[in-house]
Amino acid sequence: MDYLEFYKLKEHPFSNAVENKFYYNSAQHAEAIVRLKYAVDSMKGLAVVLGDIGTGKTTLARKMLDELDENQYEAALLVVLHSSVTADWLMRKIAVQLGVENPGTNKVELLGQLYERLLEIHESGLKTVVLMDEVQMLQTKEIMEEFRGLLNMEAPGGKLITFVFFGLPELENVLALDEPLKQRVAVMCRMKAFTDTVTEDYIKHRLKVAGCEENIFIQDAVKAVHLFSNGVPRLINTICDNALLEGFLLKRKQIDKDVIESVAVSLGLEAAGRKTPSKPRREM
Repeated sequence: MDYLEFYKLKEHPFSNAVENKFYYNSAQHAEAIVRLKYAVDSMKGLAVVLGDIGTGKTTLARKMLDELDENQYEAALLVVLHSSVTADWLMRKIAVQLGVENPGTNKVELLGQLYERLLEIHESGLKTVVLMDEVQMLQTKEIMEEFRGLLNMEAPGGKLITFVFFGLPELENVLALDEPLKQRVAVMCRMKAFTDTVTEDYIKHRLKVAGCEENIFIQDAVKAVHLFSNGVPRLINTICDNALLEGFLLKRKQIDKDVIESVAVSLGLEAAGRKTPSKPRREM
């Protein structure tokens, strides 16, 4: 028996893997989607989403991609995996994602191919959108200048391409490497940690999606989760997942504050404003 069977769950409710079925449409997420779709639909050119580690930027990026109907948009999602990406490699990657066949190695040739492809997409009645995650890793002025060059490509009514950048707060400094590009940011969204009320609703939501029919986390446990996670969704998931495992080992049908504090000690987490308590003795 594992904790899924013990708590009568159909699947793990607090995995940090990005799955749209677990998407939690908080007020700030809903507002961000509206703002980003406005930027895309009005062909503004550049929108930016900022947030600290674990605040749900990647989840929002995946949800945004899912919201872009293929009958209305030519959309792609790119994730920057390391900081050694070159401008040439990135431009070719964007070209391939947008359907450019045999992208040229010469910069002038490649830009010409991209322009022709963007014009073709526009004339077919679609809007081109490129979502990019972890953009703060692109820390070169050259790359920022290349983005600005692509945003110079316009059609009547707006830009031929709209970029939506997702990144850590330092992305603002990266954009500032090319001041004209920074000035082209048409929409800016800032993702914040959850309040205690939203944290509670988030936990209930994920448990419900996983098939939970009972109240597993009692009120003092939920409050403790918020304190130790500071309302950061990724940490909420990690704490709750470990709490379910701990509760299973202790054979407790409900998770209380003591279980959360025990998990917090194991994970090396501290509650806002106070030190982590000593780990309580486990009773088997």
